[in-house]
Amino acid sequence: MKKPAEKVAITNGRIKAISVSTEKGTQKTNVPEAELRIDLGIVGDAHAGKWHRQVSLLAVESIDKMVAMGANVSPGNFAENITTEGIDLLKLSLGGRLRLGRDVELEVTQFGKKCHSRCEIFEQVGDCIMPREGIFAKVISPGRINVGDVIEVLDD
Repeated sequence: MKKPAEKVAITNGRIKAISVSTEKGTQKTNVPEAELRIDLGIVGDAHAGKWHRQVSLLAVESIDKMVAMGANVSPGNFAENITTEGIDLLKLSLGGRLRLGRDVELEVTQFGKKCHSRCEIFEQVGDCIMPREGIFAKVISPGRINVGDVIEVLDD
């Protein structure tokens, strides 16, 4: 009797980019490192605060889809804080946890979001991936992260 195929999850990826902005509703600027705090998010980012969407994540693979559609975009252009590589963010669960670097832990709190308006990216190609493929998280354990750090799925 043949065994059913086992579900194999990718549990490790990398931080492709870290992006911050001082104002909401704008594209973010890439930085080499960031400090994350409990009940805040990324220090210095406009979206930081005591709420469930402290940190936003988007996969570079999602950004690549938009580039293939003709959009002139790169990490940070979707106002995401952390651009990931090698993890299927949409296969995570609400309440699932990620470790970034040595110390930072995030808890997934929301998938996607309602787009507040037709953004610049939507105007370029008639679509925007962030409302469907971006995720949000809150900081559970504080620390510093750097571009290139490992991302590990802790429990999902």
